[in-house]
Amino acid sequence: MNKIGYYLQEHVVGEVVTSADARHYFSTDNSIFTLSPALILYPRNENDVRKTARFTWQLAERNRIIPITARGAGSDQSGAAIGSGIIMVFPAHMHRILELDTKSGVVTVEPGTNYGKLQQTLQTHGRFLPPFPASFEYSSIGGAVANNSSGEKSVKYGTMRDYVQSLRVVLANGEVIETLKLSKRELNKKLGLTSFEGEIYRSLDTLLEEHKATVEQMGRNVTKNSAGYNLMDVQHNDGSFDLTPLMVGSQGTLGIVTEITLETELHNPETTLLVAAFDELQHLQSAVLELREATDMPSAIELVDGNLLSLVASISPNQLKGIIDQPYPKFVVLVEYDSGGRLQKKAAKKAAKILNKYASNVQVETDFEKQEVLWKIRQASATAAAHATGSVKALPIVEDGLVPVDKLQDYITGMYKIFERTHLQPAIWGHIGSGNLHMRPYLDLSQLGDRQKAFRIMDDYYGLIIELGGTVSGEHGDGRLRAPYLEKMYGKEVYELLQKVKKIFDPYGTLNPGVKMGTSSDDLKALLRHEYSISHLYEHLPRS
Repeated sequence: MNKIGYYLQEHVVGEVVTSADARHYFSTDNSIFTLSPALILYPRNENDVRKTARFTWQLAERNRIIPITARGAGSDQSGAAIGSGIIMVFPAHMHRILELDTKSGVVTVEPGTNYGKLQQTLQTHGRFLPPFPASFEYSSIGGAVANNSSGEKSVKYGTMRDYVQSLRVVLANGEVIETLKLSKRELNKKLGLTSFEGEIYRSLDTLLEEHKATVEQMGRNVTKNSAGYNLMDVQHNDGSFDLTPLMVGSQGTLGIVTEITLETELHNPETTLLVAAFDELQHLQSAVLELREATDMPSAIELVDGNLLSLVASISPNQLKGIIDQPYPKFVVLVEYDSGGRLQKKAAKKAAKILNKYASNVQVETDFEKQEVLWKIRQASATAAAHATGSVKALPIVEDGLVPVDKLQDYITGMYKIFERTHLQPAIWGHIGSGNLHMRPYLDLSQLGDRQKAFRIMDDYYGLIIELGGTVSGEHGDGRLRAPYLEKMYGKEVYELLQKVKKIFDPYGTLNPGVKMGTSSDDLKALLRHEYSISHLYEHLPRS
């Protein structure tokens, strides 16, 4: 064990590990990158996190930078859960549900809490946390907050940012703060503090006041956005101020979250599901737009294309047998309603009318077990994501773009052209109701040609997203993967403002450096794995 490891082990309650195999394990997450850490820390409590941050701050004051990377289950696809310094692993010990108010549904948890287990607990009380990602059965709440995650329910319910009420955060220097909405009077008290917290409030308040016009430039005509830092929801017209929206989605680059208080929703398990087949892209877009304009928003509007269905049939011929017949339609959309009672029945009837106007076939199902079978159509994306032929793997490099919903036709057409130019088979799935779609090209990272092709695909794809007025990160976070595209998306003025925000919270660059800020395409090439693998997730069946 190195000197830093010895020092930390003496001062923290949790465990410090520096063995080669542990460092190798934590050198990857679910992204295409690899970066070996100096040591792994399993904090047992907030005090362990505070002491570690204080220690790295003191080292940084003497010009020795030891980064800290907070990590949940390692399912991050953007390279945000790896780092060269201390990997702080939360699921080992800090995984408790601390408090649950069964009347209001407000719940407080530690960051290592498993999302799926929390969901089970909530559902026993008739509640649920809607913005769950596809990986919710094995991912952590801390990771979901870090990425501002969302998923199939977000078309109606929004993202994690909409449900985080407050946070406890360890700052870069080891101070602990609680973020929540402050009145103008409470803000003034914060501005008068002589601590690092006070310095942050003063600097950020001044920065936002001086750059209001620049902050407004961050607005996008999209349903959700996890790119950069959310500066638009910090200051309010009534003088109130809230760091919580800024912290959510910041991927551990502004502070280390140690406690999360969440609001939840009433859960209705008796849903109505409609499955529609489309052969015209224009008809698909028109149907989605009309469904979104209806009074009762569907709780899910999900898509798979015919290419994905054909791919799954070639990999596992019986997986969808008897559920959907060949020849496959060009697109299949699954629309769900969960409002309950007469309202749900009325909304589903209206949706069926809309779908029948545009689709070649529409099926309505209210039986839970039959719905489970139909959902296999959408869940078939897991088979595509996990499939491999030798060293050729499905790479998560262009899987989180989001565009305005009225640009879906241009988005999908553009994606098909990118795959056609690179002589790869396209397969698309995702949250079409939110304008957020996924795809994974099959490439071999051990081959130089495929490594070069991966970056050409990324450049073309994110260029398309930006051209359509979208966001490069809808729900998975920028991480390292999308960091080079932030300035192209927002422009130089906004990007420089984001850099200043990072500097306010992390003046020495100890908090997850290289994530969101300061990473170029050349930097990414140096971090590329030579063989991509998701073997550490196979026991869960990775989903997308």
